[in-house]
Amino acid sequence: MKILIVEDEQLAQERLQLLIRAYDPSIEIIGCLESVEDTIHWLNTRSHPDLILLDIHLSDGECFEIFKQAKTQKPVIFITAYENFAIDAFRVFSIDYILKPVTASALAAALNKYKQLADVFIPRDYQLLAEQVKENNGNSYRQRFLAKVGQRLFFIPADEVAYFSADNKIVYLIDREGNRFVINTTMEKLESELNPRDFFRLNRKIIIHAGVIDQVKPYPNNRLKLQLRGVSAAEEMIISRERVNDFKQWADA
Repeated sequence: MKILIVEDEQLAQERLQLLIRAYDPSIEIIGCLESVEDTIHWLNTRSHPDLILLDIHLSDGECFEIFKQAKTQKPVIFITAYENFAIDAFRVFSIDYILKPVTASALAAALNKYKQLADVFIPRDYQLLAEQVKENNGNSYRQRFLAKVGQRLFFIPADEVAYFSADNKIVYLIDREGNRFVINTTMEKLESELNPRDFFRLNRKIIIHAGVIDQVKPYPNNRLKLQLRGVSAAEEMIISRERVNDFKQWADA
């Protein structure tokens, strides 16, 4: 564990170091600061500690200014001679509030609380987690569709779909050969079931597969029009104005 001490009284600073070492000699005290200004500079230029012990009244003002000028989400144990700052303290990332003079038992209780909550403060690789979720859920997207023509039913793999089209309350699946099938679903349900890497909803009536898009052209009223590859579409592939930015981000991903 790495701790940063922010305390403007030299004797109090030394006492905190002694109490910390007595509690756990393996704890690394990475710095002892005395002012709001120095703490802001430290947090904006150096690696953050695991935990901050922070006096409320410092040599150049109250410590709460630190959180306005330095970005940190590290847990804080506040140390002060005053009780009336408790509410302000717990508006930031505080896990305890110790009144001076600091006793060994009070500090130990606060550090024990930190250890119990430590998992909450471990930095997460959210990008990695997102990729893992995508990988784990990859097979949850629709892989095929039961489509109907008259009384006949057909299995259509998702990668053979050119686009989906809605006409009133009927949803059609159009495959890459231009065949048109009725499927029993809604556009809203389809949108949630399809892999967003491959499919995009152009407007209220059309969801298209990326594999059939050939060209993108400007269209009146700040819209876009798609030209398809190898598919003769009965519908115009118009991207609504509200969806243009989303389409550009999707297409460039």
